[in-house]
Amino acid sequence: MSTPTLYRAIADLPLTIESVGLRRRARDTSSGFERVSTTFRLRGDGELGRGEDVTYDAPDHDALFANPERDPRTPADGLGFEAALVGEWTFREFSNRLDDVDLFPKGEPERDTGHAYRRWAVESAATDLALRQADTDLASILDRERDPVAFAASTRLGEPSESGTDSNSRAGDPQGPSADRVTAIAERVPGIGFKLDPTDDWTDEVVADLPTERVRVLDLKGLYEGTEVDQEPDAEFYEWVLESFPNAVIEDPAVTDETRHAFEGEEHRVSWDYPITGVASVEDLPWEPEWLNVKPSRFGTLESLSDTLEWARERDVTLYGGGQFELGVGRDQLHALASVFHPDGPNDVAPGAFNDPAVPERLPATPLAPSAAPRGFEF
Repeated sequence: MSTPTLYRAIADLPLTIESVGLRRRARDTSSGFERVSTTFRLRGDGELGRGEDVTYDAPDHDALFANPERDPRTPADGLGFEAALVGEWTFREFSNRLDDVDLFPKGEPERDTGHAYRRWAVESAATDLALRQADTDLASILDRERDPVAFAASTRLGEPSESGTDSNSRAGDPQGPSADRVTAIAERVPGIGFKLDPTDDWTDEVVADLPTERVRVLDLKGLYEGTEVDQEPDAEFYEWVLESFPNAVIEDPAVTDETRHAFEGEEHRVSWDYPITGVASVEDLPWEPEWLNVKPSRFGTLESLSDTLEWARERDVTLYGGGQFELGVGRDQLHALASVFHPDGPNDVAPGAFNDPAVPERLPATPLAPSAAPRGFEF
């Protein structure tokens, strides 16, 4: 008998929601910004289910609270959606109900991606609660094993501890990026892999300083628009990255008429993250992928995530997970999904300590071991 899909296993579970709570979190990150997130807390039948909203813009979170500076647990008056979530449901009925609930009652989010991120926060909290109310956990209801989770450390290169670079074909600003942060992590965590974001100010010297044999994924961020991390399509830059890291997976290039030739014969190394929101988005890629980064927050609904996982399984696509600087339960849920669906991938789900502005002296080792007795949507 085949194991059920993620959605089918959970869709008909009873779900009782008696109250809705929120909790705001904030933390500085290694990427130079303050990360804010909101945990949705659904209570019912003596159980608590949690999910994390990873919407990136702090005002979208602040709008949920009466005074986030004073009490990050006090919802603002008149949000409107709390009452709409309370009731007796199956998970499927609850998810369908969310189609008609405005989760941004104080105004549209700063970015359209916020809709999916907040929807996932509520759906993941409901998943957690339904599993707990059924006195089970994610792996058990899927009749799957929980495996240790391999992870890669994701980081942008920092400023050099000492200025100066030699000049060569890709020599850049002498105050440009440095491999110091990567080498510090590599020294502290034997065998760890890396997911890095190449930028057009990288130089041959920077690459020479990196542990290139440990670089698993290179995120070109060629599909972002209007962010601080945008990278314009550049065929020469793409070719340089491909040649400099011959064993790495290349994520999110902008495949245009001008850049497509750079990937001829290298299509098997290309992965996608930013545009992946469901099966239709995968089928709209320039070619059928061999790799996919599946960030559940991008999918919004459990059903869409489940359909995409099944699509990939049927086609033997290699999957790995991705994080969104989660500050709370969201990270643990990424570990739970990776443990069941893609434990050996270059999962960009390193524990939160790897996102600290300064590299800690002690860091968790990879792989991460599952807990002895999980409940709900936990690792």
